[in-house]
Amino acid sequence: MSVRAAELPSRDALQQLVRAKAGTAKVHHLVPVHPALAPLLPDGGLRPGAAYSVTGGALLLTLLAEPSAAGSWCGVVGVPELGAEAARSAGVALDRIALVPQPGERWLSVVAALAEVLPVVAVRPAGRVRDADAARLAARLRERSCVLLVCGDWPRVEARLAVDEARWEGLGEGHGYLSGRDVVVSVATRSTATPRHVRLVLPDATGRLSAKAPGTGPVELRAVG
Repeated sequence: MSVRAAELPSRDALQQLVRAKAGTAKVHHLVPVHPALAPLLPDGGLRPGAAYSVTGGALLLTLLAEPSAAGSWCGVVGVPELGAEAARSAGVALDRIALVPQPGERWLSVVAALAEVLPVVAVRPAGRVRDADAARLAARLRERSCVLLVCGDWPRVEARLAVDEARWEGLGEGHGYLSGRDVVVSVATRSTATPRHVRLVLPDATGRLSAKAPGTGPVELRAVG
């Protein structure tokens, strides 16, 4: 389901539109993540009611893939470049994604409306969020057991997930085919003294996250610092 800026409904109408598609059941259990990312998070998944900062479009798609494939609806606000083919390749169930690519100045109201009825909402803020607005939204997230994924900075996040040291594999001396992107994913949480990171392939040859690069041995997982 996609909503354009020109036809953006009122907050109440948006909630009714999503309820008709997704239902209103709360999620009280952890929102699943890829098994390779689970050891980086204190709970082994995304905690309902919490906000997470995410860098990198491929990492965002990876975080949307697991819950949508498991049957949960996800909302994406303010990310107009999110492509259907890339999302499908990453494992995202497109029939359970509500897109609002151009929310304009009402982006925060749109996020709040979607958080009422969806278990996972992703957003790229159109501007700096005030602490008071972030606190009100945090209360809404806890009340509705919604996970917020923010592309960028956000006050009082549960964890910050970032892609570092990206390097494409598969090209020889000026020719060949890209077979995957070797990356380091780092996670800094509120409950750990130092960030942890793991070397993965994102995306791999199929467009998804792989727990290890072919021929490189086991996954490396360690703390930084």
